[in-house]
Amino acid sequence: MTATAPRRAVFFDRDGTLNQAVIRDGHPYPPAALADMILMPGAVDALQRLKAAGLFLAVATNQPDVAKGLTSRATVEAMNRWLADRLPIDHFEVCWCLEGPDCKCYKPLPGMLLDAAARHNIRLDQSFMVGDRWRDIGAGKAAGCHTIWLRNDYDVPRERPDRIVCSLAEATDIILQQS
Repeated sequence: MTATAPRRAVFFDRDGTLNQAVIRDGHPYPPAALADMILMPGAVDALQRLKAAGLFLAVATNQPDVAKGLTSRATVEAMNRWLADRLPIDHFEVCWCLEGPDCKCYKPLPGMLLDAAARHNIRLDQSFMVGDRWRDIGAGKAAGCHTIWLRNDYDVPRERPDRIVCSLAEATDIILQQS
């Protein structure tokens, strides 16, 4: 059996990055139901361009509302399938935990990225983390990825991202220029 060569990946946060977050009182929340899922502008074209360039595309998403009892795991999985039906996503990593000492995957911890890298032979130092929250940037930095923050009105990164963009199209342009 031949081992596959290490690959480059782009990790995306889900809510607020690939699909629109629900903003209440200035704070982002995941959609409550599948019917509330709306793709971010340009998501289809951006991910198709990245996929055509040979990049592995993965989602790394915190979903603590499951542990809080606010939504079901089945609902989150249905939302992930909805995204996978519309976008060329290769893999989903989901943290179902609440942030705390027993969890190694809740962003800004790098566990989801490290697990995906081990499972799919990903070179993290040649990969990207794209997200809309400080936690995404923290996880990407901790995993050794290049980080791209999708600017918004509800969050500010606690660590300096490598790049700041206003759209997925702009993030894609930066990633493809570094390919």
